[in-house]
Formats: sequence, C-alpha cells, structure tokens
Amino acid sequence: MTDSPNWSIDAEYFENCNCDIVCPCEISALGFLQARPDQGHCDVFLMFHINSGSFGDVQLDDLNVMLAAQAPGPMIEGNWTAAIYLDERASGEQQQALGAIFGGAAGGPMAGLVPLIGTNLGAKLVPIEYRNEGRRRSARIPNILDATIQAVPSYKEDAVVIKQNANPLFDGADWVQASGVSSSYRDYDFEWDNAGKCADYATFRWTGP
Repeated sequence: MTDSPNWSIDAEYFENCNCDIVCPCEISALGFLQARPDQGHCDVFLMFHINSGSFGDVQLDDLNVMLAAQAPGPMIEGNWTAAIYLDERASGEQQQALGAIFGGAAGGPMAGLVPLIGTNLGAKLVPIEYRNEGRRRSARIPNILDATIQAVPSYKEDAVVIKQNANPLFDGADWVQASGVSSSYRDYDFEWDNAGKCADYATFRWTGP
C-alpha cells in the first residue's frame, strides 16, 4: 500500500524481552538502542491489541497483532530477524491494513523499525488471545506463545512504576515497567523463555502521516 488512506488506532500493548530489568537500550548514556543487551542479544516480542481503529473504510476494532524479533547485538546496529502474527479473525482487507500499519508501509511509528530488520520471516495468520487484567497482561498463540507479565512493585502500594520518553513507538504514553511472570515463545528456530525478565505495557494512539 504505497498510497495509504487515513488511519488511526487506539490500542494497548505489552512486550517482554530477555534483558534484566531495566533494558540497557532504554537508559544507556550511549544513546537510545545503542547499548548491548544484557545477554549480548535481544529476544523480544511485542503484543498489540486494537481497542478501536480504522484504515480508510476498514474497521480494525478488537484485532490483535504480535511481532517477534531477535537482534544479534545492540539494537541500533540492525540485522534483526523478525516475524509477524496477525489475528486469524481478520478479513482479507483487515489483514492488508494490519500488515501495512505494523509492517511500516503505511508510515507511522513502525516505519522507523523497518531499516533495522535484516531478515523478515513473513506473516502468519493465527488465533491470538489477549487479556488485560489490571496490572497483568497476557497473550496466547497455540503452540507458539504463552506469556503473562505483571507490573513491578512500587514503593507505593497502589501505584505502578512509570517510564516516559523511553520508546519512540509510544511517544507521550505512560510506559509501565513490568516483569515476565511466565513467558515462552517457540517458532521458526527460536525458543525463548523470558520469565523474570524485563517487560513493559502501555496504551497508545497511532495515526498515519
């Protein structure tokens, strides 16, 4: 879709990587994404749930998308290997719209990630279950993903730890620091277990350029 229609999504997401809390790429004095991940490489998935949205006349309410990526070193150096998973409930038009938004072809924040991806494993249509349960987020893709994260404790019992300006994908959003409760991803040649590792969640709004 080279000439994209107007689009916008109001959504939420969570991610879980294999770094210890907090990711060096978020807070390093070297600059954003320039620090080496704690384990030398980054294994991360980002789960998205669209509460409401449209791509031209195509409605995207209640659809889910997941992106899995591995970076072999500092994320800014690129050469990522990435795979995308689209909600099997999406119609053909919705699949194209989701692919354009989350693959970066429609502009918006995801377009900035495209130059970092060296190997694109393509997209799969899969059943995706997403849940928002207070300070917990979870997602399931049968035989691929089984993940639950939870906000880390704050010194205040009724509060969460919030970061800002730590991720350009979610400019201006409150980004809640979390940790993997249980987290496994298995597909292609990947087999990750990010339980106990860095996680985050947020709500956000994206619009096309």
